[in-house]
Amino acid sequence: MAKNKKKKIPWQGALMLLVFMALGGVCGVMIADHLTIASPDAGLGQMILRFAGMILVLYALLFLQIVVHEGGHLVFGLLSGYRFSSFRVASFMWIKQEGKLRFKRLSLAGTGGQCLMDPPDMVEGKLPVTLYNLGGSILNLISAVLCFGLFALTRDLAIWPVIFLMAALIGLVYALVNGIPLRMGAVDNDGHNALALGKDPAALRAFWIQMKMAALQAQGVRLRDMPEEWFALPDEAGMKNSLIAVLAVFRCNRLMDEHRFQTAREEMAKLTAGETALMGIYQNLLTCDLMYCELLFENRPERLERMYTKGQKKFMKNMKKFPSVLRTRYAYALLAQQDRDQAEKIRKQYEKVGKSYPYPVEWAGERELMDLAAARAQ
Repeated sequence: MAKNKKKKIPWQGALMLLVFMALGGVCGVMIADHLTIASPDAGLGQMILRFAGMILVLYALLFLQIVVHEGGHLVFGLLSGYRFSSFRVASFMWIKQEGKLRFKRLSLAGTGGQCLMDPPDMVEGKLPVTLYNLGGSILNLISAVLCFGLFALTRDLAIWPVIFLMAALIGLVYALVNGIPLRMGAVDNDGHNALALGKDPAALRAFWIQMKMAALQAQGVRLRDMPEEWFALPDEAGMKNSLIAVLAVFRCNRLMDEHRFQTAREEMAKLTAGETALMGIYQNLLTCDLMYCELLFENRPERLERMYTKGQKKFMKNMKKFPSVLRTRYAYALLAQQDRDQAEKIRKQYEKVGKSYPYPVEWAGERELMDLAAARAQ
């Protein structure tokens, strides 16, 4: 059954960690140096407050470069013939629904932002992907150059040179770690995707399907109503490619949406037990679905204990507002713990969070699964 596997960090992931640690160290030295020169007579309390203020500025610059990065995907996606679907930074999301731009909230562990677009139709198996994938890095690089220029122009001003130089360094680092082709475990960065998609027709088709799925969900189409051929199970070679392997997850999601639980259980058990290129977040979400199926049918405490590991609990806490996580927590409280009061609290939380969730059809599908759990508890 599903277990949380500890994977070694590849050298690319370790390198990226070192790069960001170095970036933080350089920015910290710059801030300390500036405060020492600008305020040599300041007391300890004033120095601490000013240093804290500059750290807040640093975080704001990091956030701003995420906006710039996702904005780059948007701009170059539009130039490549894509249509706007959604734009998210942190948990703040703008999504196009019924021809209108709506503000929603969505948090995904391990992601700082995401720009999803409705891709043009593939023509003879081809799709423009290079500019869309590299757009974020291109705009980060442009912003870095502009900030370096502003740094040079403001050298004689008090604090602005430090801010512009930090912004330039952050933009440059974002451009490099996203633009230079790298693979961090099962996750490929934008540069790697841009390079790989041009060489692998199967990965290109998988990329197009995922983008179309997200666009159709935003328009109110459920997975079970999308073309069945999109959900074919990838072969063994495809499961080693993160872009293709995720189609197996969506296949399981579709089976859950169709309430074909036994088939879903069989396929999810294989995905969570085997060696695949799936990101950790997908492994954990599949485990949530496996827990739900176990609760709905056999409800065996020993099986639930094997799935509900320390790592899975941590994940579900971090993703506590995600629909399938809430649905599983509800079923667990109701069927495993037989705690109707706790289940009712989770249900109320589900309805509250659902008001700002960006995909109402997905939310409605999860509510159906909660109702099935409630009926089973009768």
